[in-house]
Amino acid sequence: MAAANPSSSSSSSPHPLHPCLSNPQRLHRPCLFKPFGSHDRKLRSVRCQIPKFEPKRSAVNSDVTEATSSSSSSIDFLTLCHSLKTTKRKGWINHGIKGPESIADHMYRMALMALIAGDLPGINRERCIKIAIVHDIAEAIVGDITPSDGVPKVEKSRLEQAALNEMCNVLGGGMRGTFAEEIQELWREYEDNASLEANLVKDFDKVEMILQALEYETEHDRVLDEFFLSTAGKFQTEIGKSWAAEIIARRNSRLAKKLN
Repeated sequence: MAAANPSSSSSSSPHPLHPCLSNPQRLHRPCLFKPFGSHDRKLRSVRCQIPKFEPKRSAVNSDVTEATSSSSSSIDFLTLCHSLKTTKRKGWINHGIKGPESIADHMYRMALMALIAGDLPGINRERCIKIAIVHDIAEAIVGDITPSDGVPKVEKSRLEQAALNEMCNVLGGGMRGTFAEEIQELWREYEDNASLEANLVKDFDKVEMILQALEYETEHDRVLDEFFLSTAGKFQTEIGKSWAAEIIARRNSRLAKKLN
């Protein structure tokens, strides 16, 4: 999550990968993920626990065995992704928002943004939807790392890449391997801001955040200036700028009414 307490900027030295990331088989056993070693503020504890399903052997038809193995790997992967639904976005927690959105909530509305954006010149809308769905997927293992955690951007990217590698290993080979490769490619494209589609989804990430901030301001009678200040002037696309301007106009109108 982009916005968080800017006052904390301490960096941490490189650390070894958690056992869950260095050995995919350990994803089947409970483990405690401590991404920053002795860092004073522990980001979160993640129980990397996936039920392990052994494929049934069939002497009659090897295709049955393959289909069972495929189903097993797919369900393992989806089970690992479950924490995206239950992990709350840390920036809201840091600001005392009760019952905040999850990582999956955030990605879902971004995907909807890509869906309703319409046909834009040079933009593959389907690819935007896919990027939105996977851009934070590694947080299923590493959690929501925010600027307040004092983790350098390069280190954050390394942790997320390692987590994504293990998630794709769980997904497996064959046809699923093709999907795993696509997930890797989409994630890297977003991470590197390497295409027009990535530019747009990066904007949707910020738009979704400030829209959520406005909603929390309204629901909780709060002022969450930090989220608006951290995104100001950082939108890359016309639609991103337009949607952000609409949100800010609605916020200004609300604040003006409160003063009156």
